[in-house]
Amino acid sequence: METRLGGSGENLRDGGEKAESCLSRKVVREFALEAGFSEAGLVALPCADEGRDAERFEEWVRAGRAGTMGYLKRTGEDGRLLRARVRNAFPWARSAVVCFANYESAQPRSTEAAEDGAGWIARYAWSGQVDANGVQRPSDYHKVLRKRINAVEGRIRGARRSDGLGEFEARGFVDTGPVVERALATAAGVGWTGKNTCLIHPRLGSFGFLAVLLTSLPVEDEKVPAAPPDRCGSCRRCLEACPTGALTAPYQMDAARCISYLTIEHRGTIDAGLMEGMGRQVFGCDICQDVCPWNSPRRAVVSADPEMEARDELVNPTLEWLAGMDEAEFERWFNGSPVRRAGFLGLRRNLAVAMGNSGLRRFVARLEEWVGDADEGVRSAAVWALGKLRVVR
Repeated sequence: METRLGGSGENLRDGGEKAESCLSRKVVREFALEAGFSEAGLVALPCADEGRDAERFEEWVRAGRAGTMGYLKRTGEDGRLLRARVRNAFPWARSAVVCFANYESAQPRSTEAAEDGAGWIARYAWSGQVDANGVQRPSDYHKVLRKRINAVEGRIRGARRSDGLGEFEARGFVDTGPVVERALATAAGVGWTGKNTCLIHPRLGSFGFLAVLLTSLPVEDEKVPAAPPDRCGSCRRCLEACPTGALTAPYQMDAARCISYLTIEHRGTIDAGLMEGMGRQVFGCDICQDVCPWNSPRRAVVSADPEMEARDELVNPTLEWLAGMDEAEFERWFNGSPVRRAGFLGLRRNLAVAMGNSGLRRFVARLEEWVGDADEGVRSAAVWALGKLRVVR
């Protein structure tokens, strides 16, 4: 028996046309869970706090906190920031389905003791899956979740056809479109925005990916869903733990100081004043989430997602191993992995910084080699690292 989307309703579309059908929160969540997501919500657009969120985003961009991420600053023909409001880029959008995919795992935290000379790759980038030959291969959450959000759209279209209804416009995104997923997730009642600016689900914590499906369909009940209350309370662990001061105040982040930005999105040289705070992080950073009580092992739910299993080799990887890779080996290990976004030279630059922070003089020979690298980012990081290790050149 086919699942029905919701009541037909007597509400009118813009222009006076009677709506054919509406989306039901219960049914959409059912579709999302069947597709492999851990949780989902639905919100009518524009949502109640859109004006407030748009103002905050615009101010954040004006303050230069987006760093060199030009895609966050894109504007439409009218000069408005596309990401400030969903309808700036998608005027037809009337609803947003927001899906959460848990990637918590049983592996250690970045804040736990590790062997000397170990680097850190962000938890979300460990993902892999076993192929038909029983070999574990890299997997990228963008592709995995895009397939799932497409499945949700397909279920909605199938239900409409079963109800004898027509087509609709829809666009799905997984960190790839001009939408602020976290704001939509909060509006859809999936969780609350924590002081570390991450979305926190009351049962699953904050180790989760967000995928969004915008549609031109109205919501059956446009009443704003009851969002989980902000339960950060007086806790300041994330702010106090951030080693580069990226969390400038509760709920406020300067992305240009964030280790995830510096090791992934930023190209070229890194400000020497930030290198020491980067510690051993070579791709991304989990510190503000690792110290969060909502992600404590006794509370968080470990994921059992076969398409995003942890690749053990990437947990506390040795800096020697990563630094010894040539470009071909880098591609063998990371083609199809989120780590590839940093690029071969970006990862090498990050490794140089981590070597300097390690305090281990066994890295001097490698750093001396990289001082002559053609890439300015690698060169400058190697020079800084040798200075940190008190090697006079």
